[in-house]
Amino acid sequence: MKAIQFNSYGSAEKLDLVDIPAPTPQPGEILIRVAATGVNPIDWKIRSGQMEGIIPVDFPAGTGADAAGTVIALGEGVIDAVVGEPVFGVGRSTYAEEAVLTSWAPVPEGVSVEESAGWGAAVETAVRVLDQLGLSAGQTVLVSGASGSVGTAVVQIAVGRGISVVGTASAQNQDYLASLGAIPVVYGDGLVARVAAAAPSGIDGALHLSGAGVLPDLIEIVGDPSRVLSIADFAALELGAQVSTAPSDHRKAWAEAAALPAFRLPVERRFTLAEAGAAQEHSAAGHAAGKTIILP
Repeated sequence: MKAIQFNSYGSAEKLDLVDIPAPTPQPGEILIRVAATGVNPIDWKIRSGQMEGIIPVDFPAGTGADAAGTVIALGEGVIDAVVGEPVFGVGRSTYAEEAVLTSWAPVPEGVSVEESAGWGAAVETAVRVLDQLGLSAGQTVLVSGASGSVGTAVVQIAVGRGISVVGTASAQNQDYLASLGAIPVVYGDGLVARVAAAAPSGIDGALHLSGAGVLPDLIEIVGDPSRVLSIADFAALELGAQVSTAPSDHRKAWAEAAALPAFRLPVERRFTLAEAGAAQEHSAAGHAAGKTIILP
């Protein structure tokens, strides 16, 4: 089968399209024929070497964790999947024609297989960071980088919990954020004043999903660094803010999203497997409104 691998850390040019044997699911895993793969920031952070020492890599290494497709084989002990069933989830080396999933769920009704390929990490992360921040109905959260895939999920899940959302994004994505239920503001210089105008009653907590150098502004806006949480900058700890990195219960998170009346994680752009490097570069550039996916 065809898959993407890299043999050393570096730029997106390190990604190679290769022919390798199909993987075999271990006990408790399933094998799918991949219909679409979700691209996440962690993919290019690992490939570039930013996560060296945190996430070990043995070369040659595959890449990718999100995928959706059709079940073609079951590992020993699997009783909650059926060969031929369309599923989505998380696994390993999912930039490939076939991939192993370690956690999965049926594609939700009304959601395309392509769109579900982006649910895996984004939805789990969204639920996890909201849970960790500990806000409740009636409170207001500021989301920095709200138009990306995690931000798109955070906004909808927060609104579903009765939490008001102020979301930052580029000027071109303001209408998109409003369509999700957020109060949109443009990021950049003057953010503190714009947020104050958008939320005169104050902000109860902030999520830093993307954006360099914005943490001091978020802390100033909230007034307490412990109520600011980042998934994009480990230096948040040095400022007294929280970080969140360890995945929690994927299936519980996916179920919460699927239960919302109109949850969506739209596909913003599609790439082929041979264009995996361009897909990661597009993800790294930011400014997306939704999810980047790869079609094998």
